[in-house]
Amino acid sequence: MNPQKRKIAVASLSVVSNSTLVIFKLMVGIMTGAVSIISEAIHSGIDLLAALIALFSVRTASKPADEDHPFGHGKVENISGTIEALLIFIAAGWIIYEAVDKFRHPQPIEMIGWGIAIMLISSAVNLIVSHYLFKVGRETDSIALQADAWHLRTDVYTSAGVMGSLLIIWAGGLFVPAAGLHWIDPAAAFVVALLIIRAAYRLTIHSARDLMDAPLPSEEERIIKGLIADMYPDIHGFHKLRTRKAGSNRFIEFHIKVDPTMTVEESHNLAHRVTDIIEEHFNGSHVTIHTEPCDGHCDRECISGCLLTEKQRAEIRKTPR
Repeated sequence: MNPQKRKIAVASLSVVSNSTLVIFKLMVGIMTGAVSIISEAIHSGIDLLAALIALFSVRTASKPADEDHPFGHGKVENISGTIEALLIFIAAGWIIYEAVDKFRHPQPIEMIGWGIAIMLISSAVNLIVSHYLFKVGRETDSIALQADAWHLRTDVYTSAGVMGSLLIIWAGGLFVPAAGLHWIDPAAAFVVALLIIRAAYRLTIHSARDLMDAPLPSEEERIIKGLIADMYPDIHGFHKLRTRKAGSNRFIEFHIKVDPTMTVEESHNLAHRVTDIIEEHFNGSHVTIHTEPCDGHCDRECISGCLLTEKQRAEIRKTPR
């Protein structure tokens, strides 16, 4: 299966699993009256919406560049990740509101065994699906799938937390019925909301960063510089390195300094070799190279990327033009 089909398949799996969990959580939440389970149903509802957005974005981001979008459609994934994060914030606010209301007006929980069972099933299903989302998302460098994976992985922890709180309430009612532990249900919902907010914040930073055309991570830029430096002595130096990312697409541009006696054809072929090396290392990257003759004079801008010694630069300066 090619990368695009894998992305669509795993995004579709997320839609199906979340749809099923939303239905069952709502049913059990209404039957038991547990606000923590209902809050988890809302959480899964947001996960479902996020999964639908992820499915749409991976389909759209794969479209080739066109006249209206000359740089491609990759940023659709970043936009979807940002929207998903905002939706999580809204859901967390609603859960906190419901939890506070339950604190003020506590109600007993009925059929608590059903609640424990659905939370156990939810944790197991989301653990499996999020694992595949993370795997495919990292292998294909899809921000949309990784955002969806974070949604579900958060749901694993929150579902486990709600299950734990229901177990405590059940045990308390069985062994110490006078303890009045029903307050644990809204408390667990409140903790769920805080965990959701934390995940939303991380997702917002991760997805919105590339919308502002921030540079690639320093480690990736270090690799790019190393690949260029490996082309010495054909390349005398490089400068004006600029990078950005849109979805899984990387855009890399820089200037290279070459021997002034090099022909246009030779410099053209050299630029193609460098481009091929970088694109082979970073799949889906787009490289733009500007070629300049090296005259041995390095200003402050290009000295950091100069690959020549001072003696070599001096010899070039002495060469008659």
